[in-house]
Amino acid sequence: MLDEFSEALAGWEWDVAILQEVPPWWPAVLGERCGASARWVLTSRNFGLALRRAVSDRNPELLKANGGGCNAILVRGAVGDHRVVRLTWWPERRWAHGIVLADGLTVVNLHASTHRDEWAARDVARAAEAWAFDTPLLLGGDLNLRRPAIDGMTWLGGNHVDHFFARGAAGSGFEVLERGPLSDHPPIRVRVSL
Repeated sequence: MLDEFSEALAGWEWDVAILQEVPPWWPAVLGERCGASARWVLTSRNFGLALRRAVSDRNPELLKANGGGCNAILVRGAVGDHRVVRLTWWPERRWAHGIVLADGLTVVNLHASTHRDEWAARDVARAAEAWAFDTPLLLGGDLNLRRPAIDGMTWLGGNHVDHFFARGAAGSGFEVLERGPLSDHPPIRVRVSL
C-alpha cells in the first residue's frame, strides 16, 4: 500500500501535500521517495503501534485507520517553523500542525473530530484561532463538515468534508482528483498565490 501511495503521490503535481490518518511510519518514507521534507504529528490510535504496524504491513485493509495515525505535511522546498497545537483529547486526540514556507505562507493541516458537527466546528475554530495572526495562511484537511465557514477566511475549494481556506492568499481554482484504491477521500488540488 505504501508503494502504491508513494507512486501516486510522486506522479501528481504538487509543492505541498497535507495528509490525514496516515500510518506514522509513512511520512519519512513518502518524503524521501517524493523529494520532499516531511513533518508530522501523532494523532489517535497509536497504542500498541508495533503490533498495529505488523498487522497493517501484512493487510492494510484489516485495521484501516486503526493501523496507527498521524497527520503529515510534505513540502518540496524549504521549510521554516513547524508548530503543533492540541485541539482536544476526547473523544480522540486531535491536533493541528502547521509549517511556514520560504515565501512566508503558513500551511496548517487539520483532521477534525468526527460524529458530531459541533465537535468538528470546535476543532476548526480552535485551529483557526491558533494561527489567527499568521498571514498569509492556508488551512485545510479533513474538517468533517460538509459546509464549513471560518471567520476572516475565504473558502478555496473542497469536496464532501475535505476543504481549504485562505487568508492573505488567493486561490486560482481547485480540482478533485481520482482517488483510486488508496483512500476513501479523493485528493484535492488547490492552487494558491500570494
